[in-house]
Amino acid sequence: MSQEEITFENAITELENIIKKLEGGNLPLESAVSTFERGTYLKKICETKLKDAQLKIEMLSKE
Repeated sequence: MSQEEITFENAITELENIIKKLEGGNLPLESAVSTFERGTYLKKICETKLKDAQLKIEMLSKE
């Protein structure tokens, strides 16, 4: 799924689930690393979507 196809809400929900899994400490090392990588990817998506929303709000506020 590409970054454009993932909604902010879905990314946040998945990220919350990833955090719970990692905090549980029950994942094998390989799974923990790949789960962490996915979390990092989702974090970047959320940051990008929030930045885009902020820029749109700033542009609308100037009008």
